[in-house]
Amino acid sequence: MANYTLPRLEDFIHRINGKRTHLLLLRNNRGVEVALSDFGARIVSLLVPDNKGNRVDVVLGFKCIADYLAAGEPYHGATIGRFANRIAGGKFTIDGYEYTLVPNHGLNTLHGGSGGFHNRVWDRRVNYLQKADFYYVSADREEGFPGKLAVRVKYRLTDDNELTINYRAETDAPTVINLTNHAYFNLNGEGSGDVLDHALKINADRYLPIDEYQIPTGVWEPVANTPFDFRQFKSIGRDIGQPHDQLKKGNGYDHSYILNAADASPSATAVSPATGIRLDVFTSEPALQLYTGNFLNGKDRGKQGKPYGKHSAFCLETQHFPDSPNQSDFPSTLLIPGQVFQSETSYRFSVEKSTDFR
Repeated sequence: MANYTLPRLEDFIHRINGKRTHLLLLRNNRGVEVALSDFGARIVSLLVPDNKGNRVDVVLGFKCIADYLAAGEPYHGATIGRFANRIAGGKFTIDGYEYTLVPNHGLNTLHGGSGGFHNRVWDRRVNYLQKADFYYVSADREEGFPGKLAVRVKYRLTDDNELTINYRAETDAPTVINLTNHAYFNLNGEGSGDVLDHALKINADRYLPIDEYQIPTGVWEPVANTPFDFRQFKSIGRDIGQPHDQLKKGNGYDHSYILNAADASPSATAVSPATGIRLDVFTSEPALQLYTGNFLNGKDRGKQGKPYGKHSAFCLETQHFPDSPNQSDFPSTLLIPGQVFQSETSYRFSVEKSTDFR
């Protein structure tokens, strides 16, 4: 087991477009530590206890700000906006007016464009031991999106080993919004190989199939009798190699799950059989994007200096449906002046005594 420690504060002091970056630390009284950066309002490290009492860093990332700037994968742990996931053709219409975005994924716009929230230095208030707030004002037509958008992201670490992220946004003109966090999780520890052995459960009866450009087809497809059925625990790797058309289009799992009606149950749960670390995800959002690191290629090296290869992490991105502005049957992502966008997602960590989910 690697000796996981937090990155050094001094390695995150830098200037990007005239704004200074920092590393912020949160701690609770049960051994959980979180490192955050105002570059992308992102999670850099998340140390939690395993079944042997060792602390494991369960989030992929880098040891210094220079590595984030040089990385081939720009989304590690970042706040994603204005619009998480994909918008087809980089276009959408509000009140009869067509807006054209900056494409960065073929003809489509992914995660708010290359200059999205992940690539911005956020403002912050002085953080406390268990909380930190980040603020960003996105200018009208930034990356092509209409309206001046004021965004706040609150991180809260509880003594129940729960990290809660609360999002809030207001606009001065009609716009679309879809915010998420893009943490890459490996509950065996970052840099510990692939996550195909992890047990996963998702509280969803349906998912959204995609076309060859990874845009939802508009169909709400049942997961029953498909490799996409995670209603009961199974390993991430059990069906990922099946000759299924949707797995080919996503190069693995890269699909949005339509979450079942909210109740006390987690929206998703993942467990490592090696460390016993359990992650429960709770959210107010209607969907969850499961991404299994299909395009990580080993060129980026993480905090332990080890390569991040294919399937070396999974993402559980709580959000609205992809391409919602262009699909009228999807829940609306329209935000108008006078309204307040609010959303909350929590990551709760514990240790599972039994990891046999067969």
